Amino acid sequence: MSRGPRALAAALAVGLALLTACGSDDAPADPPAQPVAALAPCPEQPDTPAADSDLPAVSLDCLGGGTLDLTRAPGVPTVLNLWASWCGPCREELPLVQELADVAGDQVRVVGVASKDGMPQATSFAADAGITFPGAFDGDGAVMTAMRLVGLPATAFLAADGSVAFVQVGPVRSIEEFEELVATHLGVQL
Repeated sequence: MSRGPRALAAALAVGLALLTACGSDDAPADPPAQPVAALAPCPEQPDTPAADSDLPAVSLDCLGGGTLDLTRAPGVPTVLNLWASWCGPCREELPLVQELADVAGDQVRVVGVASKDGMPQATSFAADAGITFPGAFDGDGAVMTAMRLVGLPATAFLAADGSVAFVQVGPVRSIEEFEELVATHLGVQL
């Protein structure tokens, strides 16, 4: 064998040895998800089943602790905002969602859902954006899929019984637009 093929064979053997030594079975398990300090935990929900809707029958872990169970009625009008750290329009809209949460107080619950995202990316973005409203994690995008959404952001306006009153596909551009959507679809004046 000449020097070129011998060097290539040696490099391939070393590479193969490294690959087999670092298989996924040897990797440490991911640590359990820890709540993000700045995010509020998802609020308790009544035991009342949610009305039939396009939402999937799933329970999602919340980034700040607790769970968001879409099989149960929220008990209060709710704005459910789906976002992801990789979504440019979401990055612009999420501060408005925070402003809506601040304005809404106890009249309307605001909950985010990080969709088709990684946990580290979602939590880092939420912290950088100063988000404090509750947010659930849906890494596989079950909510998006069930709602037949192909892009983000999207915002579902849920009645207190859990039924979907309206879905805004695409970004909301101002707090006034959010307030109008809440008034029109949830009947709440902010």
